[in-house]
Amino acid sequence: MTQPAATDHAVLDNATHGELRVATGAAVQFGDGIMACPVMPNEFRQVQAHYPILFRLDAEGQAFTAHALFGFDTGENLFLNDGEWDARYRPLAMAVQPFLIGRSRDGGDAQVHIDMAHPRVGHADGVRLFDEDGRPTPFLEEMSQLLGTLDQGYRASGAFFDALRRYDLLEPFSLEIPLDDGSKNRLVGFHIIDEDRLRALDPAALGDLHAADHLLPIFMALGSLAQIGGLVDRKNRTLRYG
Repeated sequence: MTQPAATDHAVLDNATHGELRVATGAAVQFGDGIMACPVMPNEFRQVQAHYPILFRLDAEGQAFTAHALFGFDTGENLFLNDGEWDARYRPLAMAVQPFLIGRSRDGGDAQVHIDMAHPRVGHADGVRLFDEDGRPTPFLEEMSQLLGTLDQGYRASGAFFDALRRYDLLEPFSLEIPLDDGSKNRLVGFHIIDEDRLRALDPAALGDLHAADHLLPIFMALGSLAQIGGLVDRKNRTLRYG
């Protein structure tokens, strides 16, 4: 079993981290070599324009999470291209690294934390977090805003996934993908929105989903499945050109 990467979380402040720089490129060595990452319902509109959105049930069978799919094999991210992320939108869980939201033990205001063990931290050619006067740089201000959006989405996501289970709107999904070199990839272990079940909901159920702002992310997740074809094209290009 693969061991989780070591972490070293610290509250970010200008006294301790005034000279710290963070790499902003996209590469395997920066932790971007993954086939999927969690996404929140409040970003489904942006995610669906580039990535398939699939759902996964945890090992205990208790909770669902949503994921943007980047590839078909473990460690494969088909959106990495010469140090850049080859899509206009990078999911929040990827975009905020190496930062995260933390809170004090008394449950006070949210704080920006940084994982000092993250491979993006400490690069001499990276972006500074604080300027010469100790003020947050535009980069850090942007990261703080993204963290707030991610935190808001995470807090609201429980109600969304509860609604999907309440109306039995998720079905197991598997896909066998023939590739240009004659090989096949098989995608298993995910769920998708059950479109037939959604169509069969009565007006009261649809009204409940609409009132709770769940219908839009449901439709975005359904629409995102059209991106599987584009992901297959990316895979075939890597087979042809490396």
